[in-house]
Parts: sequence; C-alpha cells; structure tokens
Amino acid sequence: MHCSYFDAGLCRSCTFMGQPYDAQLAAKQARCAATLPPVAWLPPFAGPEEGFRNKAKMVVAGTVDAPTLGILDAAGTGVDLQGCGLYPPALSSAFAPLERFVTRARLEPYDVPSRRGELKYLLVTLSPDGELMLRFVLRSQEAVARIRKHLPSLLEEEPRLAVVTVNVQPEHKQVLEGDLEIPLSAATTLRMHLAGVDLHLRPRSFFQTNTAVADGLYRQARAWVDEVAPARLLDLYCGVGGFALACAAPGRSAVGVEVSKEAVESARQSAAEAGVDAQFHAGDATALAAELLEGSDAPDLVVVNPPRRGIGAPLAAMLEGSDARHVVYSSCNVDSLARDLAAMPSLRPVRARLFDMFPQTDHHEVLVLLERAG
Repeated sequence: MHCSYFDAGLCRSCTFMGQPYDAQLAAKQARCAATLPPVAWLPPFAGPEEGFRNKAKMVVAGTVDAPTLGILDAAGTGVDLQGCGLYPPALSSAFAPLERFVTRARLEPYDVPSRRGELKYLLVTLSPDGELMLRFVLRSQEAVARIRKHLPSLLEEEPRLAVVTVNVQPEHKQVLEGDLEIPLSAATTLRMHLAGVDLHLRPRSFFQTNTAVADGLYRQARAWVDEVAPARLLDLYCGVGGFALACAAPGRSAVGVEVSKEAVESARQSAAEAGVDAQFHAGDATALAAELLEGSDAPDLVVVNPPRRGIGAPLAAMLEGSDARHVVYSSCNVDSLARDLAAMPSLRPVRARLFDMFPQTDHHEVLVLLERAG
C-alpha cells in the first residue's frame, strides 16, 4: 500500500507502511508465537490491506469556512486526511458532504490550543449493508439547533445516513465522548450483519473496526465452540453480543456480560430478533463472573474478549478454579494475554490464530482455544 500522507510526513500512524503485506503478517505471527506458550497455530486470517476500516474518527479543525477532517499535528493544527487509503470508498465518500455541512450549519471547529469552538469530532461508521451512523461530538449543546435545522439538507446529499446523533463532551482533555447522547434520527441502531448474525450497534457501543476480519473471527470462534459442543456458554466483555450470538445453537444457552448498558441493550435486541437462548447483563465482568461461574448453571465454556489490559489476576484465578472445560480467549494484546495464560496453568492453549484487524500497523488480534488439563 502506498500513502502520500505517510510519504509527506503528515501522518505516521501506520508504522508498517511501505512494508510488503506478507512481511507484515509474518512479523506479527512471529511476535505472537514468541510471546505465547507453544501452541498449534492456524494460518493467519487477513482481509484487504487497504480500504478495510468501517469507522472514521475525524478530528475537525481549521475554520468554519475551511474545515479539516483528519488529525491534529504536534502544534494542534488540523491535518486533513479525507483521502486516507484505510477508508473504503463507501465510507470516504461521505467526508465531502460532511465538510460542506460544517460550513453550512456554521459549526465552529474546536481549536485545541485556544480552547475555543464547538465541533470536536465527526464519528462515522459504515455497516456491511452500506448504511452510515454519524455522531457529532460537540463541546456544548449550543449548535444542536443549527444541526437539526440543516440536517434535512445533509440527508438529501447523503441518504445513506441511518443513525445521526450529537454527543456532548464539554471537557478539555483527550476523551473522545461524553455521557450525553442526543438522537437526531428515528433509528437508534445500525444493523451490522456478521457471521450470519444481525448485530445492532448503538452510538456508544464498541465494535471491531475491520468488518471482514471480525466476520472471520466470529466464525472461527463458532467453529471451535461447535467442536467441543458446550451446553452452557458464558461470554465476558461481550460488547454487543457478537461471540455469544454467533455461537448460539439449539440446545445451547448463552449468557453475556458487558459494562456498557447501551451495548447490552443492543445484544438483547439482537437475541430477541434471532430467537436464541441468550441473556445479557450489564456490569463488571470480574464482579459478575464470581456468581456466574458457580452453581448448577455454571458454563462449560467461557469466551473472554477483554480490553488491552487483559482479564487480570482476579478473573484469571476464577477461571482457573472453575469447572469450565474450555475457554476461548480473544486478545488485542499478546503481552497481557501471555500474563493471563500463565495465571491459568490448568487451562492449556491448544490452538491459536492471528486475525489481522489493523494492516499497516503492529496491532494484532489473537484467538486462542484453551482446554482444561486432565
């Protein structure tokens, strides 16, 4: 992949830029294999090396009449990245209409050095069906009325917009979004069809950035789960329910736990529409696991998909001491994964696979199947 922004020194986010893609995959695989215990590795799962992102987090800078959509440089000046090759045309084609809308609705870009302005980010998500979710991240509600007034013109120019909201983040710090979300459209969820399952994405819910590779990740997990055929499955850090719903099957119950209430509502909606035996609870995974791993309804298999820090010692100890025969661990940080595996010695890794969610970078996603010894 060639990138003019990288060559010009305007953006260096893609640390592997310019390296052959096969070499990138080999480097990631070697690092993961060297960090984890010996395990049977399946071939890496890779999607397109460019045009793969389903989400754009565009920092808005510049002026009302000449806004930039992209990132900030070290001085806090906007760098326009509308032509970034990581975005597919179905996503990047929405940027120009949004740039024009900033000017039309007189949305003053937030200036970080002076702490003045209103519009901080434009967050755009693309569904597999080609629909879009748009979130305006503002410093206050001052511009909401103007956005409402001019929104029909934006919808006419970009009719694929299915979900539109305003998020208010008043603080001057590196926090992407605030607690207040104001819906501007009738629809409140974006349909994400992956691995044969309809998932519903709400504005403040996490979702994998690479749709094609996320589809492969869910399908691989389902294949491993079906192979060991558990009767009861527990999905910790379940997000919008991707793993639990992908692995649902007749005669198999699933329970998911996620700290985000919005994500749990999405998972419940998807489960109801699919008619599967799956329940979802909002709360801390470690706190709820203490109860869910015991009793007559204790799971035979546990799926964990934690943030970069991993599951941590307390939850690892609970899984180690549980009756679960298998664990499917999805990790975006091989170092924290290695620490967690060391804390669960009776759950031995038997298979692993690298999923390249973020080509052109050293980031990785690893799926590991663990089996209890004895």
